[in-house]
Amino acid sequence: MQIDLSGKKALVTGGSGEIGRAVCAALAQAGADVMFTFFSNHDGAEQTADVIKAAGREAHVVRAHLAKDKAVGEILDAAREKMGGVDIFVHNAASGVLRPATEISGRHWDWTHHVNARAFFFLCAGLLKGEPLMGAGGRILAMSSLGAVKAIPQYSAVGTSKAALEAAVRHLSLEVGPLGITANVISPGVIDTWSLKQFPNREDLLHIATLRTPAGRLTTAEDVAHTTLFLASPEAAMIHGQTINVDGGYSTMG
Repeated sequence: MQIDLSGKKALVTGGSGEIGRAVCAALAQAGADVMFTFFSNHDGAEQTADVIKAAGREAHVVRAHLAKDKAVGEILDAAREKMGGVDIFVHNAASGVLRPATEISGRHWDWTHHVNARAFFFLCAGLLKGEPLMGAGGRILAMSSLGAVKAIPQYSAVGTSKAALEAAVRHLSLEVGPLGITANVISPGVIDTWSLKQFPNREDLLHIATLRTPAGRLTTAEDVAHTTLFLASPEAAMIHGQTINVDGGYSTMG
């Protein structure tokens, strides 16, 4: 299937990492102009912008601290000014603290939930209210993880934020469906990204995931980008309010 997103405007949060860059690249290669956010990874943001431009599309870069409420307004203002509207919104930004529950402070909790769930919710609301930036045919996508539904050691702050994210998408789908907009979640399997390197048991996770994945290999950022591209396309109009696992069957193994 050849997906054509020519003339579309995409907004991607967290575009400086491996998954965000793959998503931005796929959208740009399909013909979309892309605005993406980043916070601290300046080199990664530059690489993502170069990838978008190499595809012949416009790249707009916004530095945004999604743990702060003001970031939502800054992103929406930039999207209106630079693109005039948003056809595809992908919330890929993620953060969090990997600690036992007894070692998580209120600041840790708030930071994690602000970036992973709160920013997404209010960006969606901002896209839709007043003079809306997103209209019929729009696509809302959020990146989750298996930790939203499965218990993972030291993952309680992140896992609960991802569960909130998935719930937000289900509830939003009721409101945006009548507007001709779809809202879905992508839940990738274990991907060997920079973020995974922060896990103290990274090697064990990679080994177990490889053994327990029926497809016989780990998920890649490109696998996630391909699914994102399809869900962003007109062909996916009747996939709505769903969580799509992109994990080679890992989540079916119990």
